[in-house]
Amino acid sequence: MARKKRNRYPLYENVEIIDLAIEGKAVGKVKNNKPELPDLTIFVSKTVPGDIVDVQINKKKKNYKEGYPVKFRKYSDKRIDPACRHFGVCGGCTRQQLAYEEQLKYKQKQTEETLKRIAKINLPEINKIMPAPDIFFYRNKLEFSFSDARWLTEDEINSGNEIKNFKALGFHIPGRFDKILDIEECLLQKEPSNKIRLFVKEFAIKHNYDFFNLYKKEGFLRNMIIRTSETGEIMVIISFAENDKEKIHKLLDALTEKFPEITSANYVINGKLNDSISDLKVINYKGKDHILEKMDDIKYIVGPKSFYQTNSKQAKNLYLKTKEFAGFEGHETVYDLYTGTGTIANFIAGNVKKVIGLEYVEEAVEDAVKNSKINNITNTEFYAGDIKDLLTRNFFEKHGKPDIIISDPPRAGMHKNVLNAILEAEPEKIVYISCNIATQARDIQILSKKYEAIKIQPVDMFPHTHHIENIIMLKNKMLLTDKTV
Repeated sequence: MARKKRNRYPLYENVEIIDLAIEGKAVGKVKNNKPELPDLTIFVSKTVPGDIVDVQINKKKKNYKEGYPVKFRKYSDKRIDPACRHFGVCGGCTRQQLAYEEQLKYKQKQTEETLKRIAKINLPEINKIMPAPDIFFYRNKLEFSFSDARWLTEDEINSGNEIKNFKALGFHIPGRFDKILDIEECLLQKEPSNKIRLFVKEFAIKHNYDFFNLYKKEGFLRNMIIRTSETGEIMVIISFAENDKEKIHKLLDALTEKFPEITSANYVINGKLNDSISDLKVINYKGKDHILEKMDDIKYIVGPKSFYQTNSKQAKNLYLKTKEFAGFEGHETVYDLYTGTGTIANFIAGNVKKVIGLEYVEEAVEDAVKNSKINNITNTEFYAGDIKDLLTRNFFEKHGKPDIIISDPPRAGMHKNVLNAILEAEPEKIVYISCNIATQARDIQILSKKYEAIKIQPVDMFPHTHHIENIIMLKNKMLLTDKTV
């Protein structure tokens, strides 16, 4: 008889959850076995401050442990009933069981603590976090995956009923590349997103289309992206593993007939191992090859591969605050670093003398130029390349030094060479937008050699998640006469 395998990780009882962590889990503390050492920190999934739980540890690190609740001794009074039927299984909205006002309080707290802990510089009072205008149906883009081996919920497994359908069109289960949760209703994107997804799944099942097997890397249907816009236009992109034109056309014809409001129907043939379409040709099947987005009076062309902030309404508020922090007077040359498709550059162009946008992705720069043209904007210039290589003394001499720099880098923050180039250029102001406060704090610590943080505004772009956007305005210390400016 085989021995029962002993769990090498401990179980802690009656752990009180006291805080939320920056990456989405909650924080508990337990007494150390060695009294002379500080309490152990445990990061616990699916809990909120005020819960008291028994925690099964499943991961050990040098300074902390991670685990999940196996029993709730007491539920926090901060809990609410999550609105989504898939909450707890889907990994998308991990804080939906916490009242929105409480979510904002913890995001404010995490912003302040992260900046103080990492930046280690004098900081102004941080503005109250900007809440999202909508806490549901706020995303303009969602990507769904097909699977022939969907994730089975505990209720299904324990029901005793025969399970016949294993096909899914939905989201990846956290930590499982090969399992997809079939989504009946998602509260992140407005209709007809749910109706489109359900129609495609039902049509594919009815007509015996093979759903992709994520483990074997075989099957016909792979992914589907739905993009919507504030102008009411809708784009659908479906990825197929094989170029079976008859089956592709049959599905897309049925889809566009059922939903005539789809203004851009597209498909991709993806025979690669990964799901990315960034290096693949997108075939426009019906309608336009883009959708049109609008922010104030500025129009933006959004293609299948274009980057555009996924919360359109809050993006506008973010950029309005960026304008306010920059305090444009009309004479400035502005550098927009990591400009993407020129969203910020074109949004501010009417308030300044000239905007120079720098971006790594060449296709994004092409979109930025198009966006200037459709808005009759003539005072923007865009350059493609690695920003650490573009932003040199020669570039400044050729194009003029910036009066103001706006930077919205990826999560990794700015390269040290970019930071050094900014310090050399010595603009009057820097407006730093970030989706990762930790790297933002690291970068402003370097910039503090010549700059002082004057204004800070956290922004909630993604309700029910741990993600925070943050704007910091820094001013050149040599020009500081009135620190309230």
